[in-house]
Amino acid sequence: MPDGRQAQYWSGGDPGGPVVFFLHGCPDTRHAAYCGDVAARRTGVRLVAVNRPGYGLSTEAASSHLSVADDIAAVADLLGVGRYGVLGMSIGGPYALACAATHPERVTAVGVVASPAEVPALDPPYHRDDLGEEQKGLFRALARTKPRDAVELIRPEFEEYVAKLAPGDPDDEALAERFCAGLGALDAEVVGRQTAAEIAAATREALVNTAGYLRDAAISFRRWEFRPEVISCPATLWYGELDANASVRNGEWLAERISGAELIVRPGEGHLGSLHNHWDEVLGRLG
Repeated sequence: MPDGRQAQYWSGGDPGGPVVFFLHGCPDTRHAAYCGDVAARRTGVRLVAVNRPGYGLSTEAASSHLSVADDIAAVADLLGVGRYGVLGMSIGGPYALACAATHPERVTAVGVVASPAEVPALDPPYHRDDLGEEQKGLFRALARTKPRDAVELIRPEFEEYVAKLAPGDPDDEALAERFCAGLGALDAEVVGRQTAAEIAAATREALVNTAGYLRDAAISFRRWEFRPEVISCPATLWYGELDANASVRNGEWLAERISGAELIVRPGEGHLGSLHNHWDEVLGRLG
């Protein structure tokens, strides 16, 4: 990168096609885009996924939505890409929107799938509808706590989860089984289409270093540093009817603020299936 940091990325699909940058969820990495490779080739899109700071081999940094948007532009420069679409999955959605808001001369289209809106601005101010009072209290605290302090607030519980998951375990089968056991039925079915080796590799890259997750969690539920109202490129918002992680309310909030945005609610879909069962449609819109 121009400032000396390292950014780890994956490129798939049609190498000669229009570029769509994929902004992954949390905790997740570029691995989440791998299953879109075949659809990207079918639709003639070059799909590029960049690990945010602190994930995999990407250098840790005090990142923000705006700095990640600038990172994507810098990677595009390094790859010789002028204009590009952006696709954000889950926590990656606000990062994709930041790209569209701050680099309008380069971003041709933006899509978000199963993503939180600006959480403190929602009514009620939570991206999920299944939270208990203790969890609601945590999200209220994250909304008003400085990122550095928020990292320390969430670190103990998250590192306890990571220790139980043991992402450094060399046994692919055992690691994949533990990871899938923590998912809901709809998401487990989607992830279970991969081999144990694929699931284990993705888990290790996302969680052996916890810095990426902790930074994401510290900044994702605060007020945004950009306004979605300024987005001028075509925007599509996809949400699963049965998604517990990001309710349709998030998409409705965004659709009210992004001019011309189209909200698509997928009947019977959960969180991961909202993208992974519909790669061709999504990339066809953005490429």
